[in-house]
Amino acid sequence: MTPARSSSVPDPSSAPGSPGAAGGLGAAAGGVVAARPHTRASLATQLHDLGVRPGGVVLVHAGLRALGFVCGGPQAVALALRDVLGPEGTLVVPTHTSENSDPAGWSNPPVPADWWPVIRAETPGFDPAVTPSRFMGALAETVRGWPGARRSDHPHVSFAALGPAAEEVVAGHPLADMLGPGSPLGRLYELDADVLLLGVDHGCNTSLHLAEYRQAAPPRQRVGAAVRTRDGGRDWAWWEDVAVDSADFPGLGADLEATGAVRIGPVGDGTGRLMRQRAAVDFAVDWLARNRRTEEEA
Repeated sequence: MTPARSSSVPDPSSAPGSPGAAGGLGAAAGGVVAARPHTRASLATQLHDLGVRPGGVVLVHAGLRALGFVCGGPQAVALALRDVLGPEGTLVVPTHTSENSDPAGWSNPPVPADWWPVIRAETPGFDPAVTPSRFMGALAETVRGWPGARRSDHPHVSFAALGPAAEEVVAGHPLADMLGPGSPLGRLYELDADVLLLGVDHGCNTSLHLAEYRQAAPPRQRVGAAVRTRDGGRDWAWWEDVAVDSADFPGLGADLEATGAVRIGPVGDGTGRLMRQRAAVDFAVDWLARNRRTEEEA
């Protein structure tokens, strides 16, 4: 799906391509390397000070370039998170595959209409063990490939998890409940998980979409993706789901932070934002009901 409305699910063409973004090497504007290197141990100290809970469950969205120069890049960041979470903690990342979507909705860039049937017929069916997450950042892809990681079986908005609660988080992810109560986001809500934004703002806070599913009569859209069939083949599936929209999430997040519900502190050269997912979603339900204008009201 490339959502018809703005979403925290990225457009396939919006992925960062610089070495700093991909490897966590942290080249600043103009190519100047960060003032000092950061390490697994120094990041773990900062994450602990921020409030990451040992034994907890945390969903992480990360823009590694903002962290500066990290010795070991995304692997070191993942290890630092696991060090703080400890053996009883569970690390969760979004491993969405936005390119596995209906090409008729692509806009950045669009593709010719005569390509659409070819793309629908030839895109390989989503395989959680094989299909890469190309546009969610280096940390997400690192965790996805970690030994023992589990991944939900959604062709468009999967999540990967590593730790004792991993199977509980990712098991069962209905096509038509992409980011709703039956998705991994819903199970994170039930587990009273944390959300950690590393070097990104609330525009990337996917958990806030859960609040959209709890609105009265949210707008809906038709979605398509290539899926695996039970006999090992592939097919193109269509379904209908909530049309998510993250355009107002930065403002929502600013108001959430004003309540004191978000702990903010340094992580590397960047900023970390840590919050309880349940508190953020509950706040967002009321905020959206009061502040979001429907298409009929616009």
